[in-house]
Amino acid sequence: MNNSKIIGLDETDCKKISEKLNILLADYSVFYQNTRGAHWNIKGDQFFTLHPKFEELYNNLVLKIDEIAERILTLGSTPNHNYSDYLTLSTIKESKEVSNADKAVENILASFKTVIDSQRELLDLTEKAGDEGTNSLMSDYITEQEKEVWMYNSYLGK
Repeated sequence: MNNSKIIGLDETDCKKISEKLNILLADYSVFYQNTRGAHWNIKGDQFFTLHPKFEELYNNLVLKIDEIAERILTLGSTPNHNYSDYLTLSTIKESKEVSNADKAVENILASFKTVIDSQRELLDLTEKAGDEGTNSLMSDYITEQEKEVWMYNSYLGK
């Protein structure tokens, strides 16, 4: 039996949500790799502050990548797994600015804006579909990420 029928959701809604989740998965995957790059390459007097903070962030991102992929599977679709697909779908671009502290943090903030905006769109879509599972996941992510935005902005003095 189809997953959507078992979990009580419309198959068409599940497909639309999964398509949007695959874009979010791509965004998270590029965000993750950019953050790894910053972690590896950060230089200067902020190294000891940012190196562990970036590691904390990319460890959190990889958990979300897994949760999003599993949610896509739960909805009866297949998560993308190729970086070539991620680079095509993602609205977050690969970052070359990984060694300058302020530029790396600005890139992280821009990436947070992208995923938060996407998650808010998913909230609307999942609310209409009655998809409480995806809705709850997105809501939890937004709550956590709004605090992260505040902290990274504070680092920049904004």
